[in-house]
Amino acid sequence: MAAMRKDLFIHFCFWFAFFVLISIIGGNLSSEYWPFWLGGVIGTVLPDVDHLIYILFLNPQELTSQRFNYLLRKKAIGRAGTLLTETKNERKEMVFHSFFFQIIFFLLTLFVVSSTSSIFVYGIVLAFSLHFLADQVMDMVELKTLENWGKLFSSDLDKHQSIIYISVLFFLLFLMGVL
Repeated sequence: MAAMRKDLFIHFCFWFAFFVLISIIGGNLSSEYWPFWLGGVIGTVLPDVDHLIYILFLNPQELTSQRFNYLLRKKAIGRAGTLLTETKNERKEMVFHSFFFQIIFFLLTLFVVSSTSSIFVYGIVLAFSLHFLADQVMDMVELKTLENWGKLFSSDLDKHQSIIYISVLFFLLFLMGVL
């Protein structure tokens, strides 16, 4: 349970700091922006559905998947969530947590930010993209690599290239956030 709380805490710290920063810079701190913040909360949690897709549908034969399903049948939801958090680095080929999906979603984020008038949707896509960057920062700190994200282009990124990649995406996401 502690690992799950730590993971949620880190993601919500990233979300809160990022949303406060872009709200201050954009002058959007009034109470009428609550849908933006609510969208941010939803967008922060939504990418973790990827773990459920992997466990329940893509690889139900794996031991972790079987343990997760067993805990769900016993209605031990908290323990099932903890299992997902503790074994997250075992899942290397997830749908959302990949460079390919991240870049596609980043382009979608740019499209939504530049074309939508819904601040709720704006909050969802910004936080969704931010979640991936937070995961990558945590992978760099804990694992010293982004190898769980697949290959970008034709090779793996070394540590220096990974830091540049994450930094550029943070900067671009920040620019999208203050538009």
